[in-house]
Amino acid sequence: MFDGYRLLDSQYVLITTEEGVIENIVHINEAGDDVQSFNGILSPGFINCHCHLELSHMKGYIPERTGLTKFVTQIIKNRHFAETEILREIEKAEDEMLKGGIVAVGDICNNNLAAPQKAKGRIWYHNFIEASGFLPQLAEQRFKRSLDFFNEYVKKYSVSVSSISIVPHAPYSVSEELWDKIIHFPGNQLMTIHNQETEGENELFLNRQGEFLDFYQALNMDVSFFKSSGKTSLQTYLSKFLPNQQLILVHNVHTSAEDLDYCHQTVNDQKIYWCLCPNANLYIGGKLPDVDLFIKSHLPVVLGTDSLASNHQLSITAEMRTIQENFPFVKTGQLLGWATINGAKALHRDNILGSFEKGKKPGVVLCEATFSGSRRLL
Repeated sequence: MFDGYRLLDSQYVLITTEEGVIENIVHINEAGDDVQSFNGILSPGFINCHCHLELSHMKGYIPERTGLTKFVTQIIKNRHFAETEILREIEKAEDEMLKGGIVAVGDICNNNLAAPQKAKGRIWYHNFIEASGFLPQLAEQRFKRSLDFFNEYVKKYSVSVSSISIVPHAPYSVSEELWDKIIHFPGNQLMTIHNQETEGENELFLNRQGEFLDFYQALNMDVSFFKSSGKTSLQTYLSKFLPNQQLILVHNVHTSAEDLDYCHQTVNDQKIYWCLCPNANLYIGGKLPDVDLFIKSHLPVVLGTDSLASNHQLSITAEMRTIQENFPFVKTGQLLGWATINGAKALHRDNILGSFEKGKKPGVVLCEATFSGSRRLL
């Protein structure tokens, strides 16, 4: 059993109510009769800190290893399918997450098509309404669009304002004017951003070179106004966030030790969670983040699946397996901690989810020791 913090041996028994509320963990000698046994690891439900549920209809549509800018271009130009097909694939994708033991999701939203499915309450969501627009003159229009989605979630689907944020898409897609509107939106205390997913992102901010100049040109965008900062993208934008804003930085494929030192020295008051989506990284660019760097730096790591446009499945178990296959020094208990209590803390749900502690209702998942599969028991 993994209780959210450590692995316990088979001499311990989890006690819950029929509704799945945790009552206790006791030694088997104190558990009495009627103890059920399973082969595998009992774990709290998994937390998927980064997903794009609304892109589920694009599974297999974009070839693998195109590189990020070509991938994003394909998403922009080809994401518009028939609404009935989109809704059907959203439901199938949520079914997959539910069966695989995922109990909470940090979901990126560029529209409200997934909202009716989320309203069924089968999985808890924090909805990150994504704002993007690199041209300064578009800031007002793009923010209003995001604000309209925000208000619809709150008013039409009764989503609590504590479980919804307006967030920047990525440093290469948000103007200074749009940054200002996003960061100062009232109640925006839980934030996320795509961070250093490709080397071209750093090249853009370091010296105004690289793949993003071709990307902007392909979209007929005049970016003559843009001046490089001479710093990496992370070191350029991180100070824009306010001290009370908790951050989930996603992907981090090209985050360096120098970037981490910068974070430690300049934003000590901010809580930063580092979200790894290894299968999406392999799908899009064929490269993984330096997992060892984050471990040695003692940073809080969480896991995400990204979307079915960039992944073959929405499975936290599959993400853990990919990490362990490529970084065999990562311990099983450490991976499970990233998938449970760390994710719950990152999404502000650790009062209910993430660990087997009395009074919580985290879900109970049976996970194979090799991370080859999992299923939800409660």
